[in-house]
Amino acid sequence: MINIEDFPIIAAARHSEDFLEALRSPCDIIFWLSPSIMTLKSDLAKARALPNGDDKKIFVHIDMADGIGKDSAGLEYLAYLGVDGIISTRGNLIKAAREKGLMTVQRFFILDSRSISTAFESIKSAHPDMIEIMPGLMTRQITYFADSTDIPVIAGGLIETKDDVISALSAGASAISTSKVELWFE
Repeated sequence: MINIEDFPIIAAARHSEDFLEALRSPCDIIFWLSPSIMTLKSDLAKARALPNGDDKKIFVHIDMADGIGKDSAGLEYLAYLGVDGIISTRGNLIKAAREKGLMTVQRFFILDSRSISTAFESIKSAHPDMIEIMPGLMTRQITYFADSTDIPVIAGGLIETKDDVISALSAGASAISTSKVELWFE
């Protein structure tokens, strides 16, 4: 498992420039949200070449990765390249990734009460290492998930200010995922 207690901000990089900035940030975890099969190997090499590069954990959002299959072969490729884990909304990919030794973050969009019960059904089936609740500003739902499971809860989506970070952490989130670069350095 990874340590999210010392620095609970996760850099969520959408573009190559953001990924490079995330590498320079004090964030221990980087969610690489939209990598390309054409550049992922060099992106990982850049991360590992930094003095603290082996300490940074790189999670690829397989659902949004360009050119990488959303299947067993895609997961094998990511493991071969040396990514630390994946992010997905799909329980079958979470299960398969865990079987390949990858860490997993299962992402849930909480839209209504039905999506909460569906999320818990999926958690029981897929057994992710961490879960990400979106949007991250829903503090009551974050508290509910944090109190109802022993899986670390990440608050993500719409986290734009330091007050948002504090509110989500106070509600029980173990970490925050944000694409706001300035929050990576807080």
